[in-house]
Amino acid sequence: MTLSFMPRRAVLPAVALLLGVAGASGWGPVRAQASPPPTVPAAAQATAPAPIAITDARGRRVVFQKPPQRIVSLLPSLTESVCELQQCGRLVGVDRYSNWPDAVRRLPQVGGGIDPHIEAIVAQRPDVVLLAASSRASDRLEALSIPVVALEPKTHADVRAVLGTLGTLLGVPPEQGAERVWRVIDAGVQAAAQSLPPRARGARVYFEVSRGPYAAGTVSFIGETLARLGARNVVPPALGPFPRLNPEFVVRAAPDVLMVGNSSMQALVPYPGWESLRAVREQRVCVFAPGEADVVVRPGPRMADAARIMARCLADKAP
Repeated sequence: MTLSFMPRRAVLPAVALLLGVAGASGWGPVRAQASPPPTVPAAAQATAPAPIAITDARGRRVVFQKPPQRIVSLLPSLTESVCELQQCGRLVGVDRYSNWPDAVRRLPQVGGGIDPHIEAIVAQRPDVVLLAASSRASDRLEALSIPVVALEPKTHADVRAVLGTLGTLLGVPPEQGAERVWRVIDAGVQAAAQSLPPRARGARVYFEVSRGPYAAGTVSFIGETLARLGARNVVPPALGPFPRLNPEFVVRAAPDVLMVGNSSMQALVPYPGWESLRAVREQRVCVFAPGEADVVVRPGPRMADAARIMARCLADKAP
């Protein structure tokens, strides 16, 4: 499926969008014309920028006539990636959890990725909305002729690919944008791995992303970082990237180190049976404070910082 969008020619009032009259604005999906378009001089054709075609995480192909200048982001990792590509100035709205870099804290908040405020998004007159593939807002926004690009990185390869997609969308050359950022991430993770003492390598780790418990599996970006640090994840690949587990699973797995990235701090309350874990009895548990928790659970440009945080935990807590 291909969606094509033209640059905005007039400001469209929010009420017009909500009433479904977006076509009257001159901004929306490109429609076939009954008569042939006027002839464009050859010189103008040679200098006209090529359309930008993006295939997002839903498999949908979206075409833009020029790089979007007004962006709403509904996922913190995408917000951070836009800013790391030096395009923070194009953001005109973010979700309630986007809090880095500091500049985005001053932007209008338009709800969360799961429960966005559609009217607030419309009011920002975005050229594109960036969101997760799992967001239920996509169809509603597209019905209002608002372009949507769904991106949802879950692995290191996904993060690199998303940076490349955003760079293409925003018109940032790879060497100045996506590839530059990825080299910094990759080198930072490698440096964190090299900083670990030998005794920390091979430690068996359980990483809790959120209360549930929801774990970071071996095939998640967190699991891949742990592997690069030389740690062994007790959650097998077959369970997927972020499975919800029975607390008893962790008791049976008996990890050497527990890492908890729950920004709500509820993770300080132990699950039934966890008092028997040797890691708990010997206080080999890292509960990341909210600021650090944001870093370690977001698949984006701060993954090198996340690797350093996890490496510090392993160096301090590994038996």
